[in-house]
Amino acid sequence: MARYRFHATNGYECVFDAQGKEIRVPERLVRRADEVVQEVMSSLADREDWSEWHVTVHDLSGRRVLVKPFV
Repeated sequence: MARYRFHATNGYECVFDAQGKEIRVPERLVRRADEVVQEVMSSLADREDWSEWHVTVHDLSGRRVLVKPFV
């Protein structure tokens, strides 16, 4: 099992995942990224335009393994 961090950004604002999440199967990274999208959209509910936002997924060595747009 590996730990990944899921950061959300629009290039100007960032929501950092300092703790990360243990993921057993790499194919589940997309599902967790979708969950992060929903969490960020809920926590920043005053936003209307999510077109520039995306989730970047990094392993613990800092290597980016996935980028998923919000929309």
